[in-house]
Amino acid sequence: MIKAILVFNNHGKPRLSKFYQYFNEDMQQQIIKETFHLVSKRDDNVCNFLEGGSLIGGSDYKLIYRHYATLYFVFCVDSSESELGILDLIQVFVETLDKCFENVCELDLIFHVDKVHYILNELVMGGMVLETNMTEILTRIEDQNKLEKQEAGITAAPARAVSAVKNMNIPQQIKDMKLPDLPQAIKDLKF
Repeated sequence: MIKAILVFNNHGKPRLSKFYQYFNEDMQQQIIKETFHLVSKRDDNVCNFLEGGSLIGGSDYKLIYRHYATLYFVFCVDSSESELGILDLIQVFVETLDKCFENVCELDLIFHVDKVHYILNELVMGGMVLETNMTEILTRIEDQNKLEKQEAGITAAPARAVSAVKNMNIPQQIKDMKLPDLPQAIKDLKF
């Protein structure tokens, strides 16, 4: 089972953190710091697996990571997960981000946190891997984007209606026309 997914830059600044096991905020920050320290000091020509830090389970857990340009993608997993399977999952996650953001960079993770979490939730939910097929994930993301556009269209409808009326060629006499007052009996009605 996946216990945590962490993404941080070369300076240790967290850009994404998702914990599937409860840790209080201070402990999460310590785990991120310790994980960065463990992963960043490793040489580029060594394997991408190591024992979890003392804070996140020690030898019962593994840190599986990939380093892309300025970002480290780290998955903390228990012994039931396949190291190569998780490496492949990291690759699918990064390629999906790359397709969604067209050459993903650190700023995309900062300014589109909601979309990044949505993509991650398509891959992993509750610490369990849901989907590894990038085509299927991209289809779900496209469906979500369509829904968001439809909702934006519905919420913008009143403003578009007012704008359309203002832009109509209505003679000035009609625009200036005052409607008669409602009879007092109608005004006194309470609903």
